Amino acid sequence: MDANMMTQAAQAVAAIGLLGTGLGVVLGVAARYLSTPADDRADAVAALLPGSNCAQCGYAGCKQAAAAMVDGRATPNICPPGGVSTAQRVAELLGVKLTTDGADAALPLVARVDEARCIGCTRCIRKCGSDAIVGAAKQMHTVLPEACYACGLCVAECPTDAIVMMPVKTTLATWHWPKPATKQPVAAG
Repeated sequence: MDANMMTQAAQAVAAIGLLGTGLGVVLGVAARYLSTPADDRADAVAALLPGSNCAQCGYAGCKQAAAAMVDGRATPNICPPGGVSTAQRVAELLGVKLTTDGADAALPLVARVDEARCIGCTRCIRKCGSDAIVGAAKQMHTVLPEACYACGLCVAECPTDAIVMMPVKTTLATWHWPKPATKQPVAAG
């Protein structure tokens, strides 16, 4: 190799290095001044949701549902597995008033296995996204209620209909004040 080729190679390396450094500086400045501020409320709402990503609310997952709640495209009570207690906590976090009707006031549900009908096929275990179902092949299964998100996927998967959705036992975390009965106006005459 002669000196002329070495000089040209060094100049090419230096030019590419300078070009890369210049583009890096431009991208760094653009990222700092053109970025949008992040809304931490969406992460806080997502942390309150069950995290089952069951799509019962109409969104692909809990993060998308949380973003919709923060943006005002969805109400805090769209999460069926979360129930009223989750909706109340989300409404408090977002500072909105929670409106409930009779359908939304239902207690949260949890899956329960009828032991006499369970054949131990493990289909429900494979379908459960929260690992709430425990058991072994050819053995009876059971559901850990504190881990169940009530997505209902196991109910549809069970060939013997041994899994049913039951209301969660009322505790301090799940209890809510019942709505008073409304009086119907009496017709005069």
